Amino acid sequence: MSNSDRAVRRPHPRALLALPAGLALLVGIDAGLTRLDAWPPVPSPRLGELHGVLMVAGFLGTLISLERAVALARRWALLAPGALGAGVLALILPTGLDPRLGESLLVVGAILQCAVQIPLWQRQRDDAVLVSAVGSACLLGGVVLWLGGADPSFALVWFVGYVVLTIAGERLELARMAMSQTAGRDVTLLGLALTLAVPAATLWPEVGARLLGLALIGIALWLAIHDVARRTVHGRSLPRYAAACMLAGQVWLLVAGAIWLVVGPLTEGAGYDAAAHAVFLGFAMSMVFAHASTILPAVTRLRLPYRPAMWWPWALLHSSLLLRLYGGDVVGSELARRLGGAGNAAALLLFLLVAGVSTGSTTGDSRVSTGSTTGDGSTTGDGA
Repeated sequence: MSNSDRAVRRPHPRALLALPAGLALLVGIDAGLTRLDAWPPVPSPRLGELHGVLMVAGFLGTLISLERAVALARRWALLAPGALGAGVLALILPTGLDPRLGESLLVVGAILQCAVQIPLWQRQRDDAVLVSAVGSACLLGGVVLWLGGADPSFALVWFVGYVVLTIAGERLELARMAMSQTAGRDVTLLGLALTLAVPAATLWPEVGARLLGLALIGIALWLAIHDVARRTVHGRSLPRYAAACMLAGQVWLLVAGAIWLVVGPLTEGAGYDAAAHAVFLGFAMSMVFAHASTILPAVTRLRLPYRPAMWWPWALLHSSLLLRLYGGDVVGSELARRLGGAGNAAALLLFLLVAGVSTGSTTGDSRVSTGSTTGDGSTTGDGA
């Protein structure tokens, strides 16, 4: 066995930084079930209040900052996922620590994630980096508002800006060669619109919320027009699966944008639940499903091969989300909302199970490589 084979079979030490993200996801799922009263395994009103920040800053924020640190290939950049992960641990573990420690670490992690974007921009003055950098600033704004005790609806729109801008930048970066020459310019302009809409929705909710809806619809349409998913969905295996995830996510982003555009400010109730989960479950988690086989090898050196079983969590996620949003939020059935929420949780857990089994089955295969397809025919490898 060659040294390169051994390196591939052994995960990179930085993979340990992803463990708090996994814990944040598991606790965040339980917290969400607690908020819905949808049969949570470990009911905890205290953790229920942390549901949003655990899922966005704890899970997505830690993974995104880890991926950005690998892209930069500088050790200090790992402080960003380290601080976010430590903040998660301080918030959820029963250690008797002052909650302000965990909150402060999340702020530090968000600041460091913004700092990582600076040398990335200096190295490559690219539209994708700019859009992602603005998204990181939205994460910082959302965490600060949450820490300051602002209304959750204010923090929500900043977290939406973070997730949507980051994913739009990632798609431009991964699939640029298959997009038109104007794709970068267009997404930068749309990103600017969303960047202006986020603080506007905080300061002038009536006008800003509708601007936010228009910006989200614009980005969803940009993805639908420029992304390669419309073509690769006719392929096979991983390209088809990734494309189906991305197309479904684009539909949910359109739904969220339409809700904000029509309803206006969302502070609580069915509209708030529908818009928030259309973005964070329908859109963001679809993109996590789509890109897991690309990002995991680059970050951890562990291969996540495509398995047909990946379609099961995909189908469960979108069917249960439809039940939750239509049956629960539109029709008003509390049972449908609870069943839909339980189905959302089951879909995420099932994806973790399928991914874990798929990854584990490759650890003894010396033919594993560190690159994997992005769904558009290109590949990505380990950048650190």
